[in-house]
Amino acid sequence: MNKGILVVISGFSGAGKGTVVKKLLEKSDDYCLSVSMTTRSPRPGEVDGKDYFFVTKEKFEQTIAENGLIEHAQFVGNYYGTPRAYVEQRLEEGKNVILEIEIQGAMNIKKLYPEAVLLFITPPTAEELEKRLKGRGTETDEVIAGRLSRASEESVGIGEYDYIVVNDDLDKCVQDVMDTINTAKRQPARVGGFIDELRKGLEKYHK
Repeated sequence: MNKGILVVISGFSGAGKGTVVKKLLEKSDDYCLSVSMTTRSPRPGEVDGKDYFFVTKEKFEQTIAENGLIEHAQFVGNYYGTPRAYVEQRLEEGKNVILEIEIQGAMNIKKLYPEAVLLFITPPTAEELEKRLKGRGTETDEVIAGRLSRASEESVGIGEYDYIVVNDDLDKCVQDVMDTINTAKRQPARVGGFIDELRKGLEKYHK
């Protein structure tokens, strides 16, 4: 069985990355979304081990001390992090593990896992991003202005990603992401076992 690929997906708020990830998971069993660990209480309907791994603050801090998290952060008094064991187990099972995180976290993942594939999802234009944010109808103009300002800051870092995928048409974007990951799987660094076997098989022909 070939090992899976760690796929980091980022994007501006309003770019549709969450919807893209949801569609990926629906289209193929080859993908799974990393389950985060958190110290916050479960919300109605949330299932431990599926939505999050719900733990105590003491357990979370112990996991940090044991280097058991790929990355972690603190928001509004609660910890959130990506469990190393869960991710690496799924990769060994051949699953392509998706981490949906922001740019700073993505760069940290790249340092820890140089073989990870980083994709950035973006609308075709800045004007389209503004249109989508306003089209939600759920946020004030002030909040939208803040998200656009944040997008301007984030745009400086998108050149560090391996691939940029434009989300102009959702179905095409999802297919582009799948094609990109399948192409990455064929890179020599990822098929070392196959290359070794091929070379061994060819040795008998060597003169």
